Amino acid sequence: MMLPSRSKKSVLIFLVPPLLFYGAGVLLPVVQSLVLSFFSWDGISDMKFVGFSNYVQMLSNDSVFWQAFGNSMIYLVICLTLQLGGALLVATLLLQITKGRDLIKTLYLLPAVISTVAIGFLFQRIYSVDPVGLLNRLLDVVGLSGLQQAWLSNPSTILAAVSFPEGWRFSGLYMLIIYAAFMAVPTELEEAAKLDGVNNWQMFSKIRFPYIRPVWITTTIMAVTYALRGFDIPYLLSNSRYGQLVTTYMYRTAFTNTNYGYASAMAVFIVIECLVAVGLIFVFMRRKVDE
Repeated sequence: MMLPSRSKKSVLIFLVPPLLFYGAGVLLPVVQSLVLSFFSWDGISDMKFVGFSNYVQMLSNDSVFWQAFGNSMIYLVICLTLQLGGALLVATLLLQITKGRDLIKTLYLLPAVISTVAIGFLFQRIYSVDPVGLLNRLLDVVGLSGLQQAWLSNPSTILAAVSFPEGWRFSGLYMLIIYAAFMAVPTELEEAAKLDGVNNWQMFSKIRFPYIRPVWITTTIMAVTYALRGFDIPYLLSNSRYGQLVTTYMYRTAFTNTNYGYASAMAVFIVIECLVAVGLIFVFMRRKVDE
C-alpha cells in the first residue's frame, strides 16, 4: 500500500539524520581508506601515488600479513564456536528449566556489559605465571601441574588464549537473542509436534530451529563480522606475531610504522572480507532452506 504524501515526508525526516550520521561515521572513513590505500604516506610528508603497489605487497610479498590472516581465521572459528555454539546450547537448556532462569540469563549476559579493558586485565591475571594465575592454579589443584605454562607467550597457546575472552564476552548477548527467538515459537506448533510423538531432538531440529532461522542468520552475521573486526582484546593481551590478527597488524603498521597507505590497504581488505563472509552466509543459509 502506497504511503500518503505526509507520511512519506515524515519517514524522510526521521530517516535522513541517521543516514547522514551513518554516512559520516562509516561510509566516509571507508572511502577515505580506499583512496589512501593507493598512496604511500607516513602522515607527515607529501602523499605519493603508488597505484596497486600496497595491495601487491600485501597479497604476494608479506608473510606476516598471511600469518595474521591465518590467525584471524582460527580466531573466527574459536569465537563462533564459543559464541554461537554456547549461546544455542544455553538458550535451549533455558527452555527446559523454570527455577533460576532469570538469574542464569543475567549471569551469562554479564560479560557483555564489562569494559574491554577490564576483561583484558582480568584474563592477564587468569593466564599469569608469576604470580600464579587462576588457570595455572586450577591445573595444579587437579593434579595437572605439568600443563602449567605462560599462556600468553607460548606460540602454541597464545592464539587460543586471546580468542577465548572474546568468545566468552559476547556469548551471553547472542544467547539472549536466540532465547527470545525461541520464546516466539508458537506453542501450537510445539503442542502439535508433541501429539505426533516427536522427541526433543526432533522438536529442536524440525520445529524450533527452522522457525528461528532468520534470527540465526542475523546473529551469525553479527558474530562473524565482529570477529573478523576483532581488535581490542587481542591487542591488549598479545604483542606477539603468533597472536596477531589482521586488525592488530593494520593498527601497528599505521601507528607504529607510520605506513598509513599500506595500513589502509589492509583496512579495505577487512571490509571486503566482511562483505564476502556475509554473502557466503546468505548463500549457505538459502541453500539449506531450499534443501
